[in-house]
Amino acid sequence: MDTEKLREAVLSRLKAVPYPGFSRDIVSFGMVRDVAVDDEGRVRITIVYSAEPDRVRQTIEQAVVQAVQGVVGVRQVEVVATQREMARPSVPQRQSVPGVRHVIAVASAKGGVGKSTVAVNLAYALKELSYTVGLLDADIYGPSAPIMLKTEGEPTTDGKRIFPVSAMGLKMISIGFFLPTEDQALIWRGPMVMKAVHQLVWDVEWAPLDYLVVDLPPGTGDAQLTLLQEVRLSGAVIVTTPQRVALVDARKGVTMFKRLDTPVLGIVENMSYFRCSKCGETYEIFDRRGGLHAAKMLGVPFLGEIPIEPRMREGADRGEPVFLCAPDSEAARAFMDIARKVAAALPTAEPTQ
Repeated sequence: MDTEKLREAVLSRLKAVPYPGFSRDIVSFGMVRDVAVDDEGRVRITIVYSAEPDRVRQTIEQAVVQAVQGVVGVRQVEVVATQREMARPSVPQRQSVPGVRHVIAVASAKGGVGKSTVAVNLAYALKELSYTVGLLDADIYGPSAPIMLKTEGEPTTDGKRIFPVSAMGLKMISIGFFLPTEDQALIWRGPMVMKAVHQLVWDVEWAPLDYLVVDLPPGTGDAQLTLLQEVRLSGAVIVTTPQRVALVDARKGVTMFKRLDTPVLGIVENMSYFRCSKCGETYEIFDRRGGLHAAKMLGVPFLGEIPIEPRMREGADRGEPVFLCAPDSEAARAFMDIARKVAAALPTAEPTQ
């Protein structure tokens, strides 16, 4: 028996096994670590998992066995499950930010999903629930909070501490305040990014706050690791878009936070749908419920879906959260519901206001 040809046939069948609920296959997802075939037609397939719950693993393994058993020459199929081995970054003793009850990271594994929009409106919604809230714009390369929120004055310092600006009832700081011009690009290597994030957390006078919402840059790089290694986070909110392929990116974010022992508060699906104000029809421009499906697959809460709301975009350009520019909108109601879920997951004794 030509074991190499049999192995290729088995691998071809595995490329037709989709990840549950998705069109992409488990091979392209990088889940098939090894396919071993012997002269007797016995096949041993090693599947590597990261953050999948048990029910997803069972579905995958059953599909693998069923697919491979149909290959001519295969007499026995064994599936071996293993956990993805990733180097765990050394984590020093994390500290709480003085005077801050809860620090919430808002993250996404890719850009363009509206992460900053979610961070700004989540922070403002928590403020509307009578909590004292701060917003740290840690998106070093693309700071947008100074544009999305009207601010009063500039950050000040007494030589030791930096005092954040007041932004529509929020305490807010951003690297954008320290750039000479709005279109100035930061061409920084990792150590400079890490130092900037460190200073924006520890050198700023945040207290007293119920919640500090941190808008992270997209991806899983230096800024994220600095925050995760230094700060005792209460939890993370993952922002995604509705496409079913969003699971690929959502998995990265969820896996990063879980690896560093940070609770994932849930997934927010942004740009879920567009409802025409004239005809009332709903259009699922980027598909819909990919975020909900990803949350189920990853075993984390689904916090809600945010529709495409032109008034919200217009308000952001003017520096107004959705609660001011479109208080009667579905987006405003959705953000308030998300804020209530976050507050319920991370309760404070009483709002400090």
